[in-house]
Amino acid sequence: MPVSRRNLVVSLASAPWLGPSLAQAQRYPDKPIRLVVPYAAGGGTDILARTVAGRVSEFLGQSLVVDNKGGAGGNIGADIVAKAAPDGYTLLMAANTIAINAALQKLPFDPVQDFVPVAALAAAPMVLVVHPSVAANSVRELVAQAKAAPGKLNYSNPGNGTPQHLAAALFSIMAGADITHIVYKGAGPATADLVAGQTQVAFMTLAAVKQHIDAGKLKALAVATAQRSRTMPGLPTVAEAGLPGYQVDLWFGVMAPAKMPRELVARLNTEFNRALVAPEVGERLAALGYEAWMGAPEILGEQMKRDLIKYADIVKRGNIKLE
Repeated sequence: MPVSRRNLVVSLASAPWLGPSLAQAQRYPDKPIRLVVPYAAGGGTDILARTVAGRVSEFLGQSLVVDNKGGAGGNIGADIVAKAAPDGYTLLMAANTIAINAALQKLPFDPVQDFVPVAALAAAPMVLVVHPSVAANSVRELVAQAKAAPGKLNYSNPGNGTPQHLAAALFSIMAGADITHIVYKGAGPATADLVAGQTQVAFMTLAAVKQHIDAGKLKALAVATAQRSRTMPGLPTVAEAGLPGYQVDLWFGVMAPAKMPRELVARLNTEFNRALVAPEVGERLAALGYEAWMGAPEILGEQMKRDLIKYADIVKRGNIKLE
């Protein structure tokens, strides 16, 4: 998944498809815009939304109001936006959890047909970490250890059907390694038991475990992304370190109801991208463990389509079901 600032930023000036709704776009927005976050306040998705919303509000000249609508793994909030009027005044703070949910259950909306991508925002790199008691110091050594003692090592899994769970499942599938999943209710307790040595292996966001890595309480072996993290550039990717083709992304972006005029998509895309290059926003994202991911709306749409295929395959091959 691209996370480079070199991605092209779409602007109204360069948009080739301005149509008869130009007058509407010139008036837009003339009232506050609701940004639905499909999770409770205080979580990572909510904090990211609020970090970006302030600057976008300034650029638009209208408030971008964060509205938390949690429940059903993010499906309730997403469904609200899918059924909203496509007038640019209701947006969704989306994440790749939508694609995971689609692989695990029947959704009340179509992740592709019922939304239009607006702007990619950020990626949260996941890192493969092990407890210091694990002898392995590389991906290849971990795979060899797991194969030598099937089922002896345990994954610290922060929740069934989470991106971290799917990342671990894909690792086991591709490596042919038998590592047992221990499911927790959240990243907090999963990380705590990992640091305590109750579990030995995990895929966690870099933000959740970097302090433990720096303190020597966990060993980082590789990142799950296709490219190395800007935060820890010396850490190889899983693909580089022994499993070619491995890649799992944790991303966030903004989507809107389908059929929203393209002129409004272009305007919003421009302002979200402007917010991402604001120094204070970049500093805040880095502090939270995110990496800015900007560009044309199509980048986000293409990523969603790829993830729908990828996660459906992981769920099937890993025989993963909701509890």
